[in-house]
Amino acid sequence: MRRPGRSREGAPGRRRVLRNALLAAATFPLAGAVWIGVTGLLARSELIAAGRDLDTLRQSVAAVPGAASGAMPASARVREVRSAAAHAARAHRLTTGPAWYPAAALPFLGGPVRTVRGAAYAADRLAGDVLSPLVRALPSPTPDSRGDGMSEALMTLRKHAPEVVRAARAAVEVQADVQRLPRSTWLPAADLARAGLARQVDRLGPVMTDASVAARVLPPMLGARGERRYFLAFQNIAEARGTGGVPGAFAVLSADRGHLSFERFGNNTEMATAKTDLDLGADFAAHYQGSEPTRVWANSNMSPHFPYAARIWAAAWREHTGERVDGVFAVDPTTLSRFLRVTGPARMAGGTELTADNVVDLTERASYAMYDDVARRKAFFVEAARAAAGPLITATGDVRRLPALLVALNDAQRDGRLKVWSAHAAEQRLIESRPYSGTLPDTPGPFAGLVVNNAAGSKLDYYLDRSLVWEANGCSSGDRPVTATVTLTNRAPVSGLPGYVTLREDSPPYRTRPGDNRLRVSYYAGVGATLTGATLDGHPAELAPGVERGHSVFTLDLELPARSSRTLVLHLLEPHADRTPVLLRQSLVTPLRATLKPGVSCRV
Repeated sequence: MRRPGRSREGAPGRRRVLRNALLAAATFPLAGAVWIGVTGLLARSELIAAGRDLDTLRQSVAAVPGAASGAMPASARVREVRSAAAHAARAHRLTTGPAWYPAAALPFLGGPVRTVRGAAYAADRLAGDVLSPLVRALPSPTPDSRGDGMSEALMTLRKHAPEVVRAARAAVEVQADVQRLPRSTWLPAADLARAGLARQVDRLGPVMTDASVAARVLPPMLGARGERRYFLAFQNIAEARGTGGVPGAFAVLSADRGHLSFERFGNNTEMATAKTDLDLGADFAAHYQGSEPTRVWANSNMSPHFPYAARIWAAAWREHTGERVDGVFAVDPTTLSRFLRVTGPARMAGGTELTADNVVDLTERASYAMYDDVARRKAFFVEAARAAAGPLITATGDVRRLPALLVALNDAQRDGRLKVWSAHAAEQRLIESRPYSGTLPDTPGPFAGLVVNNAAGSKLDYYLDRSLVWEANGCSSGDRPVTATVTLTNRAPVSGLPGYVTLREDSPPYRTRPGDNRLRVSYYAGVGATLTGATLDGHPAELAPGVERGHSVFTLDLELPARSSRTLVLHLLEPHADRTPVLLRQSLVTPLRATLKPGVSCRV
């Protein structure tokens, strides 16, 4: 007889339900893992496709167009960005399903999941919020775009300036998001993907900041609100100065609603008598006492702080001509080389062809052997500048070439070979935060800078090699010991060079040979740093202390014979900071070789 309310199959039924529930509970995580794996692979494919689109776009923008076929049409650029954005958006959607959220929250296993989700989200924002507005603000080549490129680009930039500024802010946010992603997980593929994305974002951040500043300052600087005039200095890097090279040839550049033109060219002989009573502060006067940068044109840019040189040049030009300029630019032959690679060769009046491959050697070395007469040689430099300016102005009028010119400009400013200063305070405040301002930062923190000024009046710095090794030596409760090792090598031959190249205007009281050089060597340390000792070639050395924009500066007068190297070692105490120092790079013919060793992290 059955008991009321019970079934013979009740217990097995309950067991079956329980078994099914346990099976389902076990299956759900497995299904979730399979779902994450499948959607993760699909997301990876979408991100790869987005990367291909962006690579195509980048190669097109960086191309050096010799003809119309060298530039991607604006519609094609927009298509590539839209395609990349669509792929990135799909990757983002694929990594936001219900299985991804709980998996990402897991303490150990969730690390790669968080990385993949974060990478997809970052790619989605980069394509949609950053690159799309930037591409809309770029010049738009069309088959009939000729002769009005810069003006068209100026109008496009003004129209899209607010979008570019917002895109720059978005780039900063994405960079911060990527930095917060797990750096090391149990899945190496995810870690590699995150590291690659971080490198891309870190490179894009400064570009977007530059674009944001350009969107605000370029329209007025290019004459959108009325004509602007600029002093353009060509620095001769065969004779070193703080901002690069001694100011040689110059030009006056006019900008009116995006139309650029050169009003005149000249050389340093014309400016030799130009002087100014400009007051640049007590530290500047004390540090450069005897060199008279405001009174001697050849010494006007001994400081590595470009705004000092720019203000001196602008004031001297006004003293010389009575004319005001709205700003100052400085370039060197390497900058001209980059421009010529975009514009093609330029032919001088005498038939000499300037190319991207020969302009540095021709202006910094070969021309000194070509002309014995100083006046003819200086005229050659002016003619070279005028010849290179011709195709450059033509290229700025061709909207198809503007993307490649922008790439060349970016490369030049990144290497410190293009410098910009505005006489308008609001513009200068924006510019001075960027590398192309040539500003010597006055903020505290680790800093390393090697600056040489030619003290012989020679052109031997064409043969100068420089290396700097900065190394933090340990930890302390306050200051941190730092060693800076400077090696200077003079590769000049001991015979065969023209007399003007080996000139010794310093008239030293000791015997020298042709090819021997003399340098004023200055090491720029961090704000508040002190020098505890120094050696030159292993022997104790005395360096003159100074201060410039808060930085401690230590200077040595150095004779550098031909075919020799000399090593200066400075032992310093700097205010403690656990990070790599900001590096000041003085751009000469041969780039500085720098090695920075921040050492172990310290807790203070």
